[in-house]
Amino acid sequence: MKITRQATDATVLAELGRRLTRSRLDLNLTQAQLAGEAGVSKRTVQRLESGGVSPQLSGFIRVCRVLNLIERFDLLVPEPLPSPIEQLKLQGRQRRRASSARVQDPTPQKWQWGDDQ
Repeated sequence: MKITRQATDATVLAELGRRLTRSRLDLNLTQAQLAGEAGVSKRTVQRLESGGVSPQLSGFIRVCRVLNLIERFDLLVPEPLPSPIEQLKLQGRQRRRASSARVQDPTPQKWQWGDDQ
């Protein structure tokens, strides 16, 4: 199953669990062996594979490291590179905060008597 933007959180967790299970079985590891190598509890591995409850992200990362999936995180969250124009604007500095959308004032209308009510 392909994970898409329209998939619910529960669907994504279930699919990730199925994929982790397949990866673990491809390496011929039991849940207990995977948990031991990853430094997490067997229950954490069970929760990840069931997709029912999302454990801590650190446990997920440890399991992915043992399953040799950690390098794929670069595809998940690629390093953001500023555009050449943005680099010129920043002059070598890094952005530290997001800017809010600028609200443009509506076109001012000519004031007339009686408008102040």
